[in-house]
Amino acid sequence: MTQDFLLSFAQAITKGLLTGMVYGLMALGLSVIFGVMRVVNFAHGELMVVGMYLAWAAFEYFQISPLLSLPVIAVLFFGLGYALQRGLIQPFIGRPEHQQFLLLLGVALVLVNACLAIVGPDSRGVQLEAQFESYELGPLVFDAVRLHAAIAAIVIAAVLWLFFTRTRTGKAIRAAADNHMGALVVGLDVRRLYAVTFGVGAACVGAAGALMITIIPVTPFLAAEYTLLAFVIVIVGGLGSMTGALMGGLLIGVSEAVAGLLADPSLKSMFSFGLLIAVLLLRPQGLFGPKSSS
Repeated sequence: MTQDFLLSFAQAITKGLLTGMVYGLMALGLSVIFGVMRVVNFAHGELMVVGMYLAWAAFEYFQISPLLSLPVIAVLFFGLGYALQRGLIQPFIGRPEHQQFLLLLGVALVLVNACLAIVGPDSRGVQLEAQFESYELGPLVFDAVRLHAAIAAIVIAAVLWLFFTRTRTGKAIRAAADNHMGALVVGLDVRRLYAVTFGVGAACVGAAGALMITIIPVTPFLAAEYTLLAFVIVIVGGLGSMTGALMGGLLIGVSEAVAGLLADPSLKSMFSFGLLIAVLLLRPQGLFGPKSSS
């Protein structure tokens, strides 16, 4: 009995880690935007749901696998994020936080109601052959779709790290994040860099949506849940930390999987928020966040 429980526990952790990589990619977009612009994207979950719907539509009407439509969706979301930042969010940079909140909350309401109007409230999912396949490693069994999604999320995160550390634009974005005034003094186009940053963050969440549709079906009502989940992940990992976003996603994924094993799956949020409370009590800046100067 104990051996069976340990095997089930290990299986749950494995499942949670694979799903957690997709969570981490979703939260990575939120963390990048906040880390550079100091703007909290309250429409993050809504963007995630739109990405899921686009991947579903590509499969439903054109028989294109979400893994194949992912690059196109990421590019579309980059353009959407770039235009959204330049045309709508940029005038609110530097304004009080409550005005930014109301603006992005309005964007969120527009997106979720557009999904309701176009697609309706019913859940939409994709039927892939990989959903009936699995891989075995000793006694552990890996769901093929979760493994493929996790690998894709790791690759995207690696590309993003290379972008920020190896390209001139990425280094300029980091410089603008570290010292806004200094970036202006040396002649960097900070407005364009902010737009690129928002585009990159939107591309991350759009790619995460394309991966998540292979795991669970989508409804417009998932938007608020994903926004809240992204906030929990980045707070646990540390606001503005890319590593923290990924590690936070893994922790939340594991906590949800363990909740499904030890208790009722509907209580998974209780485990996630319990982890959030513990981190806030023991390390308020998050697991990978910088220590306060005070």
